[in-house]
Amino acid sequence: MEVYHVNPRYIALNMKFELFKRVVLAIDMPQHHLKKGDVATVVEYLVAEDNGEPGYVLEVFNALGETIAVIDAAESELEALRSDEILHARHLMEL
Repeated sequence: MEVYHVNPRYIALNMKFELFKRVVLAIDMPQHHLKKGDVATVVEYLVAEDNGEPGYVLEVFNALGETIAVIDAAESELEALRSDEILHARHLMEL
């Protein structure tokens, strides 16, 4: 495993989504039982290697605030929450 040290200023300037903010999945992730539109919290930024796409580690919670998954996702697989959207609940097994 290679370890890269990245200047924190570089990370702050290049992050599309802030740490500990909620984001929306832009795609279905059936391997995690998650659907497009599900909400997750950003917990880590993943720096892109070799001009690749950066990504994020996300924590997904159920309606009671319990962690149900910690996943990684590419930046293009995420969207920002918008003020004209409303959250709703669904059963985890609904895909």
